[in-house]
Amino acid sequence: MNEGKKNLRDAEDDVKEAWRKADGDESLSDKAANAGDRIRHGIENAGDDIHQGVDDAARRVEYERGRADEMARKGDGEG
Repeated sequence: MNEGKKNLRDAEDDVKEAWRKADGDESLSDKAANAGDRIRHGIENAGDDIHQGVDDAARRVEYERGRADEMARKGDGEG
């Protein structure tokens, strides 16, 4: 899903940049706005990557916890 969001953000930035250039004059404020958009979306993409990493780590921890619980049950003669 992160790749889809990243592609959507990139497309949004491309459209905004084209719109700002449509008048034939790219002013300093246009360049600043373009840079701000790219920076903001870069931060959002990094946040999505961090979120995905945390989710993956949490799933691994829960998986290992479940395995340890199962091993403990088998060791107690329940399984």
